[in-house]
Amino acid sequence: MKFVIDFGMTIYMFVLGLEMDASSLIRIPKREAIVAYAGMVFTFILTIVFSPLLHYGVSTNLRFYFAFSIIMSSTGSPLLTRVLTDLKIGKSNIGKFAISAAVYTELITILISCIGYAIFQPEGGFLFRGQQIGSGHSAILVSATLLAQTIITIVTGPIVLRWVNDANPHGKTIKGSHMILSVAYSVCVGCISPLMGFSPVLSAFVTGAFLPRQGRISQFVVTKVNNFLAIVFYPYFFVWVGLEARIGQFKVLEDQAWLRLLGFFAVEMVAKILGSLFSGLIFDFHWPESTKLALLLNVKGHLHIYLTIIAMKNQLITYSTCISMILAILFKIIYIPIIARQIIRRGRKRFPNQPLALQWHDPDKELRILIGFHGPENVPCAINFMEISKESGDPGMVVYATDMIQLTDEIAATLVSGGIDMVEVTDETVIKNRDKITTSLHEYIQDSEDDITLQRAMALATFNNMHQEIINLAEDSFITLIILPFHIGLPNVNNTHSGNDAFRYVNRKVLRNAPCSVAVMVDRGLGGVKKLISKSSNNTLNVVVIFIGGKDDREALAYAGRVAYHGRVKLTIIRFLVATDIENNSTRRTSQQIEEMKLDDECFANFYDKFIAGGKVSYQEKHLVNSTQAYSILRSLEGLYQLFIVGRGGRANTMLTVGMNDWEHCPELGPLGDLLSCPAFSTNASVLIIQQHDPKFEHGGYEIEFPAL
Repeated sequence: MKFVIDFGMTIYMFVLGLEMDASSLIRIPKREAIVAYAGMVFTFILTIVFSPLLHYGVSTNLRFYFAFSIIMSSTGSPLLTRVLTDLKIGKSNIGKFAISAAVYTELITILISCIGYAIFQPEGGFLFRGQQIGSGHSAILVSATLLAQTIITIVTGPIVLRWVNDANPHGKTIKGSHMILSVAYSVCVGCISPLMGFSPVLSAFVTGAFLPRQGRISQFVVTKVNNFLAIVFYPYFFVWVGLEARIGQFKVLEDQAWLRLLGFFAVEMVAKILGSLFSGLIFDFHWPESTKLALLLNVKGHLHIYLTIIAMKNQLITYSTCISMILAILFKIIYIPIIARQIIRRGRKRFPNQPLALQWHDPDKELRILIGFHGPENVPCAINFMEISKESGDPGMVVYATDMIQLTDEIAATLVSGGIDMVEVTDETVIKNRDKITTSLHEYIQDSEDDITLQRAMALATFNNMHQEIINLAEDSFITLIILPFHIGLPNVNNTHSGNDAFRYVNRKVLRNAPCSVAVMVDRGLGGVKKLISKSSNNTLNVVVIFIGGKDDREALAYAGRVAYHGRVKLTIIRFLVATDIENNSTRRTSQQIEEMKLDDECFANFYDKFIAGGKVSYQEKHLVNSTQAYSILRSLEGLYQLFIVGRGGRANTMLTVGMNDWEHCPELGPLGDLLSCPAFSTNASVLIIQQHDPKFEHGGYEIEFPAL
């Protein structure tokens, strides 16, 4: 059983090292690293002070307490990552911050432990290696061998793995001989230092930490090993822990046993909180967030349980101490869901009933939008949309460019897991299309003078479930606006329209269930307006917003406020109003209708004062009698504008829109959107139909962040 456990921990440590970036140690520390280092220092100091008083060790050897304090300063980053992901806060700012800080903490503490193990011999009372006769090789020889192994890994690892990756591109099955070569190389390198008496478990970590973690072969190994660990090793591991721990030997009636348990739990918690508060003062974090972060970083993992059992078996600690430490490690996992609920509750207080919509977007925060792509054909339109949507200077805009890919049997056969909640598609066609999209977007962003951050994402699912993938991504990423391509694309060379009707039903489901505002883009040449991103061109894009009233029209007006800042956009607002005599003779309005009209007037007055009064935006007002006149006005606008922006308006008909959608070409776009998107209306005017997020919709994501993040 011991051999199986050692083998499992060896490959566990190899993958743990492979998932970490050792090169981060030579770069300027990020805030996550400084928070991690502060917590480590405080934990080390308090642990080394109080541990001798609580008699954790069998002997009073100072070197033991030094090593004990280093290990206890660590964090179980894989376990923390899994727990936070399962609790749906792994992608929140505080979740990502905690995971990153945990990785820094574990990387540093394990590397320090490797250096210490090369110099001292824990099995021999932490004496210097070679100090006792027959104790093995000297500390100098073991350290030199470990250094040589590290250098060999750094120099030859990239060469070997790059050759294997080049010989096995994405979309093709990895050759068995190349897989055997990669494994054999890792084993051979990892066996160098153990030949001189170094720990195979720690040697595996060093090998993994200094191998390139990017590339197909590394991702493949991580995926397969993690699957093996989760399915086979972890159940076996906890059975072994239960057998070795011998719970019955815990001295329940002894005060010292309970004092060790409480001390192990409390000393580290206080130390982590002090370290987090100290670093929080540096970065101006609020103390509640700093405290929650400290509690998350106090989590221990499989390595700590393994080392506890090994220390007990080598008589470095007593059975009672071992059981106390294991119980404390388990208790540190139990309180994480409580912290998660506190994080979500605090997020709800920060955003009590505020919908994720442009109308209520805080201008001091970056705008986060999600743009869907059916394929590379959507890229030119998306680029021009990004161009007219951006605002100069801070805080910028974050764009989640999301590929909407149908999960077919052929694509499913090429899927490779890329880690927690991540899947990599190795289908050659999909990879080629995604690379085209990524390259084009990066070229545009590099040429752009404004702050646009690009994030690539993928909604990979059947058409029945694709909407849920988009909704989940929007919730996890705190998206304010989702942009979906219209299901009918531009006409091809045969003058027939390309597209897939299945995307229409995806759009309809997103419109019904989205946790934020949604827009559908009908591209009829907006992507061909390359003059927008040409710095030398003085041409303009003629854009018109049709405002009738309602929350969706107010959202369209809010988006128009961003477009108005672009120097090459000539924006016109046309407001449709019911003629006064007709309005006076109309039926009595409900209180809800009166309230909506007040909101419309207030919203439009603010927009008028900000943009129209100063001459930045043109304005027209049309007093109409019925929808027939409204239709005639819309027809007269054909050819004058390249882009129409309208609110969806749902199925609610007003006096000026009743009857417009009787033919129901695409009723999910609303009366104006349905009319303008019809090929019979125009063949060269693009249309953006916007639906505002319903404040009554209770979404599942909240932005939980530090003030300085």
